[in-house]
Amino acid sequence: MKGRRLFAIVVKELRQMRRDRMTLAMIVGIPVLQLLLFGYAINTNLRGLNAAVADQAGTAGSRALVMDLIASGVVTPVAEATTPQELMELLRRGRISIGIVIPPDFERRRIDGREVMQVLVDGSDTAVQAAAAQIAQLPLDSAPVLRGAQPRISVVGFYNPERRSAVNIVPGLIGVILTMTMVLFTGVAIVRERERGNMELLITTPVSRSELMIGKVLPYVAIGLLQTTVVLALGLWLFDLPMRGGVAGIYAAAILVIVANLSLGLLISTAAQSQFQAMQMSFFVFLPSILLSGFMFPFAGMPVIAQWIAEVLPLTHFLRLIRGVMLRGAQLLELWPDVLALLAFTTVMMTLAILRFRKRLD
Repeated sequence: MKGRRLFAIVVKELRQMRRDRMTLAMIVGIPVLQLLLFGYAINTNLRGLNAAVADQAGTAGSRALVMDLIASGVVTPVAEATTPQELMELLRRGRISIGIVIPPDFERRRIDGREVMQVLVDGSDTAVQAAAAQIAQLPLDSAPVLRGAQPRISVVGFYNPERRSAVNIVPGLIGVILTMTMVLFTGVAIVRERERGNMELLITTPVSRSELMIGKVLPYVAIGLLQTTVVLALGLWLFDLPMRGGVAGIYAAAILVIVANLSLGLLISTAAQSQFQAMQMSFFVFLPSILLSGFMFPFAGMPVIAQWIAEVLPLTHFLRLIRGVMLRGAQLLELWPDVLALLAFTTVMMTLAILRFRKRLD
């Protein structure tokens, strides 16, 4: 008799699970998502790092050395420069991760056995700095051109010369925390109103859909800024983080990612039928954001498709902004592509959330 009752409960749960499409999607989707992310998208071997070359020698040997370095696949030229100062400006603005300097006396240095190339590295990303250290050890094919000697290359890291992991991780944690909390908070906002019966009261009020959506977002902006302040204060106190950029730029970047994540959470809230479903859908945002944004694994090592997906995620653009402003001292307007990306994401998500929301119980 007990076995029959137990069997009936099991059958009931299976039928309930079959009706819940979101749960079925999670059962299959989570293993598939993790397999694809870890199997294809995550790659610790960096390739195609954005670079610029300042070849001040302009000789056949210097050009051969640069071409061999590019042929290795570690760097990809994306900008032009003529002086080390221009390379430093490109590094500060986040246009490149690697700057290659060949001095005017390249031939004399080659004959004397001194270093013939200097590699400038954006140390705000420790993964890039570790990969750049391998450049000096690359077996370049230009050695015959240089009379059979392996060219001497020096690597200089900026913005984090000590290669401390906390300098790279703690600023990124601001974005991770804001992504997790903001999406989850607003993800259950509309659903909670339905489950508690408050939606009936909202239906009878003259509040428009836009006013309701924006009103849901604004209180959480203050919460997000409070979280940003806590992480910043602890980071400065416990880890002695550098603060090379202005505080206003840091908080402006935080507001951009806060509003972007809140608008995404509202869209999730309009699609979910219960708070549990909202949390399930939010999980599908957390996992790609953390793994593909460049927070845990190097962005440059990912396949092109994974990078395209990452460009849609707010955390990807926030990491570039916070590291640029806080660690490299860049101005927020100098990082305008990521600012525009977050503004466009917010506009699209908020518009979709407003269009999907209906002031009715069904």
